[in-house]
Amino acid sequence: MSKLLFSLIVIALALAEPAAALAQSAGASSAGSIEPFPQVPGGLFYRGNLPGRFDTTGFYFSWFMLFFVVGLFALVMWTLNWIAQDSKQLNCRSGLWTSISLLAGVAAVVGFVCAPAALLGLPLFALLYGVSTGLYVYERNGKVPDSGKVLTERHLRQLSQRWLAKIGLGGSRGDYREATSGPPLTFLGKSGKNGKEPDRNRQVESSKGYMAAKELVYDAILRRTTDIHLEPKEDEISVRLRVDGVMFPAEPFDRTTGEAIINIFKVLGAMDITERRKPQDGSFRAETEGREIDFRVATQGTNFGEKMSLRILDQGASVRRLSELGLRKQLLDQLIDVTQQPHGMFLSCGPTGAGKSTTLYASLQEIDRYENNIITIEDPVEYRMDNVTQIEINTKAGQTFGSALRSVLRQDPDVVLIGEIRDAETAKIACQAATTGHMVFSTVHANDTITALFRLIDLGVEPFLLATSVTAILGQRLCRKLCEDCKEPFKPAPDVLEKLGIPADKVDQFYRPPKSGQSGCQTCNGLGYLGRIGVYELLLITDRIRDLMRENPNMSAIKAEARKNGMLYMKEEGLRLVLKGTTSLDELLRVVK
Repeated sequence: MSKLLFSLIVIALALAEPAAALAQSAGASSAGSIEPFPQVPGGLFYRGNLPGRFDTTGFYFSWFMLFFVVGLFALVMWTLNWIAQDSKQLNCRSGLWTSISLLAGVAAVVGFVCAPAALLGLPLFALLYGVSTGLYVYERNGKVPDSGKVLTERHLRQLSQRWLAKIGLGGSRGDYREATSGPPLTFLGKSGKNGKEPDRNRQVESSKGYMAAKELVYDAILRRTTDIHLEPKEDEISVRLRVDGVMFPAEPFDRTTGEAIINIFKVLGAMDITERRKPQDGSFRAETEGREIDFRVATQGTNFGEKMSLRILDQGASVRRLSELGLRKQLLDQLIDVTQQPHGMFLSCGPTGAGKSTTLYASLQEIDRYENNIITIEDPVEYRMDNVTQIEINTKAGQTFGSALRSVLRQDPDVVLIGEIRDAETAKIACQAATTGHMVFSTVHANDTITALFRLIDLGVEPFLLATSVTAILGQRLCRKLCEDCKEPFKPAPDVLEKLGIPADKVDQFYRPPKSGQSGCQTCNGLGYLGRIGVYELLLITDRIRDLMRENPNMSAIKAEARKNGMLYMKEEGLRLVLKGTTSLDELLRVVK
């Protein structure tokens, strides 16, 4: 389309003036006479654009105006390309703004060419081009922080400092560095500014791809991303971001830039940049706008190169309380009662990214941290809490959950939080601690609460020890919440309600996100979902269940007894959220089978 538009402009410009001259000549010929050259002193009169060339009469083609129009056309095409890419990255109604900008740009260039004079065409061009671009800038600036806004006083000052510094006019070296420093984000080593580890930002700030790495991380933080995936392809490094538990593609990098970015993150995470085949892991920090962000880095060799994933942990996020997790009243009261018991074990189970750590931290909020000695063992420390001793294990130095737990039990703890039970040693020590007067909080990877019990048995914990130590197990998943500003109601089909076990006469409507391509909501950036909420399943270990565990652990018998005690499955708890319009049925079925 751009080539066609360019050709039309050149043809129109080349033919407009000669055609007018030919028409004038034809009119004169029909009258039977051609006006002769007027006699002027010095012979300075000429017709056309070439002074002193009387043999080119009627040549009104202006090379200067051609280059000027081509420049305006290039400006329009550059702006159109920027709007298309920027609106796509910000989910800012990309199709609408690209169409508006294209139509306004074509109208501006054609209007300038067809205007009888340049002094009239230029204001027309500025009006059409400026209004369309200004409206988009106004909308996109409302979706980004002050540091990301364009055409503001701060942005224009940075641009002027940058270009003046490049040509050596005005602006100090410090002004140039500030103007070209990119997003307001600073990379740090794992130990932070005041730790023993040197500031690793200085080791990579002159590397190729450094600015691209900062922009990638900063953009991910603005989008509420929890994971960044850099995946090598044959001719590029693709980028995918996990937002609210779902992967979304981002702008890829070419191989050279992508590999440079991976090396930058490896240096920040104190990893070996020469090793590309063996898996490695590390961590680093970053500061942005008064917040501290932790990153966990993991690499793995693939067919096309080295793949990297970064887990983003926002240290500036406040720790929630149990009442803020979306639990129903009865479930909330039961959980608070469990957390305030003097001894026992409370487990949270689910897949990676199900919010288990968030639940455990919220449980610690229900305990008086000044009357109790609370110690946590984590990998890494995800949230910082006042008056809580937090220990971060170091597997490279030989410190594991098991060895750290043995040491912690000699520190007179009242409450111990273990980041994850992943081996037999940790499982046995945790169960022993729960039976010797300590309250133990931990997580285990299992699909549901009943499976979590047998997972501990598979790790080597004796059934009698497990029966006396475990107090409760909470299974959970995270569902995306529907955006309140753009969700739409619909009447579910009767056969769907029948499969769910819901009477058709009891449900008027469900809610769902807008159909694809029809949402221009600025609140959720057109995704239809905003934030996540937990779906839970609580298994309370009663005396009868303890007897079943001691005698002959049987999954069906334990599940039947739990149902008698009123336990609801996660799917049943999730349907409550669907009926309230908090989430959609499709989203619930995506995370809970």
